[in-house]
Amino acid sequence: MTASPGLAVETGGVTIVTHMDSRIDSASRTILATPRAIFRAFLDPEVIGKWRPPAGMHAEIYDFEPREGGGYRMAFVHHDKTARSGKTEPDRDVFTGRFVELIPETRIVEDVDFRSDDPAFTGTMRITTQLTPVSDGTKVTFVAEHVPTGISADDHRKGMESSLKNLAMLLE
Repeated sequence: MTASPGLAVETGGVTIVTHMDSRIDSASRTILATPRAIFRAFLDPEVIGKWRPPAGMHAEIYDFEPREGGGYRMAFVHHDKTARSGKTEPDRDVFTGRFVELIPETRIVEDVDFRSDDPAFTGTMRITTQLTPVSDGTKVTFVAEHVPTGISADDHRKGMESSLKNLAMLLE
């Protein structure tokens, strides 16, 4: 992360830091599970489909190859079809990801590209997940770099909080 000034918010065990000038957003939460269990939850398409989509969405996974250099293609489908808030289609966000680095039980680095006709949602966002053992479980930290400008900081905060909560509910 850069040393730029930012906004830090603590809510419900999740810390969100948004760096305004470089658009790096991060969130963390302590989850009562081992680093091994959490790491495995990132590599199983059936499991990732249960926790990664934020509240109000579900996942459709089209391709999934969990290895360094491998990747995935999936969509988060909005349950509220009237909201018309999808990046790719009115009801969905389709994206591809590539596993840049997989260090078992420690770190996951992914490059994610959204499919959209709106340039505010294009570009490659790098998501780094750090798993740190702590006395009461594992601290899971997401750091998202190069967040597309079309994703509001508030929406991103809510999405990351929701995904971390889903992961905790699944594994605890």
